[in-house]
Amino acid sequence: MISIKIDSKVLADVEQAIRPHAKALFDDLGTTRMAIVELASVERTEQGPDEDKDDIVKVRIVDIEIASDEFTDEKLRQQASAMYRQRSAEGTLDEVA
Repeated sequence: MISIKIDSKVLADVEQAIRPHAKALFDDLGTTRMAIVELASVERTEQGPDEDKDDIVKVRIVDIEIASDEFTDEKLRQQASAMYRQRSAEGTLDEVA
């Protein structure tokens, strides 16, 4: 099994994209925003053969675009739903349909 860690380093372009949403996220804790995110693997830790731990991959957000209106938010939610259906249908009859 491979464990996943999210790198806490925030690239300047990523911060710039999030910045317009920061106040709303701060003011209303628990609020959400739909986004398109690009991840990159930036570090891996392989355990020795006698270790009883998982290998680890660290991923970093290298690009992000955040929905800035209800129309875009809804389109992203529809796309996420379609992607989830495709991913979760593997090995089922839905995969064929």
